[in-house]
Amino acid sequence: MTDWLVGLMESLGAPGAGLAIALENLFPPLPSEVILPLAGFTAGRGQLDLLDVLVCTTLGSVLGALALYWVGALLGRERTLAIAAKLPLVKPSDIEKTEAWFLKHGRKTVFFGRMIPLFRSLISIPAGVERMPLLTFTLLTSAGSLIWNTIFVMAGYLLGDNWALVETYVGIGTNVVIALVALAVVVFVVVRLAERRKGRHAPRR
Repeated sequence: MTDWLVGLMESLGAPGAGLAIALENLFPPLPSEVILPLAGFTAGRGQLDLLDVLVCTTLGSVLGALALYWVGALLGRERTLAIAAKLPLVKPSDIEKTEAWFLKHGRKTVFFGRMIPLFRSLISIPAGVERMPLLTFTLLTSAGSLIWNTIFVMAGYLLGDNWALVETYVGIGTNVVIALVALAVVVFVVVRLAERRKGRHAPRR
């Protein structure tokens, strides 16, 4: 993957790093934790302009997020509820509760979600489903992405040949997030199965 990223940046310069980040939104296996420090390292060697890298990667983040926003917008609330009704153990009320929570905390979620592995991409879809005002979504995504991108680009820029250390340490954090999500899913399934079992054994009137 590193060779591909290097080739992309050698061919396109800073816009190549931006393109890689845009694709990272759509294909999470392309981790920004590798792309951004590598772009910073390349800038540190004088092969890319640092400001161009920050601008292009942030633009790439916004474009990728907007693509997923429109996926959510095209899916819409009614289709989301219809899909939820067909999923095992999921109730339409679960989606409605999520919707209510997002309407209350959506702005903070979009902003801070851009700085959380795994959720960086996913948060754009519910924003689209709920039709968060496009300008608000774009501004919050731009601000959150600029902070995230600057941290990792500068880490690669300052670490030089040791830029790969960033991926190592952030990978630990990513694994923690994945483990917490998996635990939440397990708890949800256990609780929902217990509710069903209790419902079957409840006395009929």
